[in-house]
Amino acid sequence: MIKLSYDLHIHSCLSPCGDDDMTPSNIVGMSALKTLDIIAVTDHNSSKNCPAVCKLAEQYNIIALPGMELTTMEEVHVLCLFAELFDALRFNEYVSSQIMKIPNDASIFGKQEIYDENDNIIGTEPYLLINATNISFDDISRLMNEYRGVYIPAHIDKNSNSLLSNLGFIPPEADFPTAELADLQHLDAISRKNPYLMSCNIITNSDAHMLGNINEPEHFLECSERSREAVISAIRKRCP
Repeated sequence: MIKLSYDLHIHSCLSPCGDDDMTPSNIVGMSALKTLDIIAVTDHNSSKNCPAVCKLAEQYNIIALPGMELTTMEEVHVLCLFAELFDALRFNEYVSSQIMKIPNDASIFGKQEIYDENDNIIGTEPYLLINATNISFDDISRLMNEYRGVYIPAHIDKNSNSLLSNLGFIPPEADFPTAELADLQHLDAISRKNPYLMSCNIITNSDAHMLGNINEPEHFLECSERSREAVISAIRKRCP
């Protein structure tokens, strides 16, 4: 087993709340400067900047997991990560069909720009990506099986847009093996109230919207090898 440093929750300039400097090239470059082994760009309800990120990451020997931060109909944020870009883009098409079609006003919410690996703008997303989708939290496990991904409830210790804040509990049928905390100091208190978490891997990510907020190499996953598949397997593995 090897330990790999990670940051699995980064927003690019495709997310309307992302800084304009959060282009694929800048994200990968900053991650390389910080010597991260694994990153994931997880824009709100879209994976359209993942092709550029994945291609650039190969040049820096960084493992880039394609993914997104899905917003369920309950407005719960969930990280959806994939070993294959093909599967992430298939899931992206499904999510696009399930999001409310409200035009984005960039002057109010921010730009939603799609880039190529040379940091050229190749498109924009016309509909506001921070809206809820018609996908319920209960549907995610089935969908991740169908699209060969893994899901991680995001920042469950936050007071908004989290599983615990919006639903108030962990559903009995929940089967996620990994959960994300915004602050690991909350782990003991949250685990006492939600014993399900005691058998979960707990990770923390930057949720970066600006380059300087991308994590330093302080948090690690134990993986069997240096590959996307091994990272996904580590996320899927439940604690004994």
